[in-house]
Amino acid sequence: MLFKTTYDSPLKEITILTNEKSLLGLWFTDQKYFGAKFNLDEATNQTNVISKKVIAWLDAYFAGHQPDATSIPVDPKVTPYRRSVSTILQQIPYGQVWTYKQIAEKLNQRQTHQTSARAVGGAVGHNPISIIIPCHRVVGSDGNLTGYAGGIDRKIALLELEGFSHDNLIKHHI
Repeated sequence: MLFKTTYDSPLKEITILTNEKSLLGLWFTDQKYFGAKFNLDEATNQTNVISKKVIAWLDAYFAGHQPDATSIPVDPKVTPYRRSVSTILQQIPYGQVWTYKQIAEKLNQRQTHQTSARAVGGAVGHNPISIIIPCHRVVGSDGNLTGYAGGIDRKIALLELEGFSHDNLIKHHI
């Protein structure tokens, strides 16, 4: 059974999708790829144990704390390649950024077929669990802030909330 609820964040409404065991989706309601491939109309409008954990995590995050993302069981329903990218995204430390190229290099160390920064970018852009799987912490190889499904302004706000240098954000914003 799928459960959905909304969360009023400082950056606008977030939709949370869970099942009995894990977080399946977390999207800003107006973001690109909202809902991924889920039919959100079929989900029950109700919180459960998992969504309550997510809400508590978001409360702490937006209050400026560094809640442990590993405390939330996540299960992005994505291809094996996108899952491998998600696993790397979860390793990016709070308040830091990695490049698409760095992520591709990490993937290339783990697998036999080679991948590219562009392919990583496609996977990052379709991340169904924003913030908790921190796709906002990924930048271009030249340090430029590149696309974010939730919008560049939100990406900047999330990085600033995490203490990433505002000077760097201005310097690297396209």
